[in-house]
Amino acid sequence: MHSMTGYGRGEATNGDVSVVVEIRSVNNRFRDINVRAPREYLVLEPRIHQLLQGPIHRGRIDVYVRRTATESGHAITSDPALAERYLRAISAVARRLQRLDEAVSLEFILAQPGVLSTEEPEADALSEWSLVGTAVEAARDDLLAMRAEEGRALERDLRRHLDDLQRLWAEVQAASEGVAERLHERLHERLSRLIGDRVDPGRLAMEAAMLADKADISEELARMRSHVKQFSESLGATEPIGRKLEFLVQELHREINTIGSKAAEHPIARRVVEMKSVVERLREQSANVE
Repeated sequence: MHSMTGYGRGEATNGDVSVVVEIRSVNNRFRDINVRAPREYLVLEPRIHQLLQGPIHRGRIDVYVRRTATESGHAITSDPALAERYLRAISAVARRLQRLDEAVSLEFILAQPGVLSTEEPEADALSEWSLVGTAVEAARDDLLAMRAEEGRALERDLRRHLDDLQRLWAEVQAASEGVAERLHERLHERLSRLIGDRVDPGRLAMEAAMLADKADISEELARMRSHVKQFSESLGATEPIGRKLEFLVQELHREINTIGSKAAEHPIARRVVEMKSVVERLREQSANVE
């Protein structure tokens, strides 16, 4: 089980060009890959997508690609005409200041803006794909390792919540036993206070049966138990399970709401509130699962 959040970094160089790739991923219902790369690498975006689409199934994936050319790959150009104009201008100032005996050094002329300049060679994206691909694969593997580690932590947390839910389920199951008899007794006591000895046993039994049927939560408990079992089994799966967990959480929430609406006794109603809280924690954590 993998989390959808993570970070990875990769780097590759051939001596002339260095490529650094950083990948960040956060929660998203679908897979959304966004690549930010130098203009020269725009043609490589489909290949970058292809490297990430296989192992990553959900999440917003932001890919940052940086390209740096080393100094050995730079071309140095000079502008002799500009250097000559600098020299003439400096000489004119020297004559005006009557400092003709002071020679202007070549180093000073070369240090003036524009006389010497370095140019980064035009990037050949296709020939540099091996560098970019290597850096992307390293960043991807780093990201996947972090997502797997986060996934293990998520699994431990989800299983703790499942244990809490199973404990509450067992308590509700125990509290629901004998509810029909208790409803019959309470109804008999209420009617006896109102009409005394004129209680019709047949009518009493029918009314109590109707109340017991409305308060029966055995089907909801059975479905809830099935959902919890499926949830627990899914946590051990190797394929992406995030959407399945979200569906099971919705079904658990539906069954618990129904149990709450049928709850005829305080002990069950109190545990329903606790179960809703646990399922909400399950929902929050399931939203992080790929």
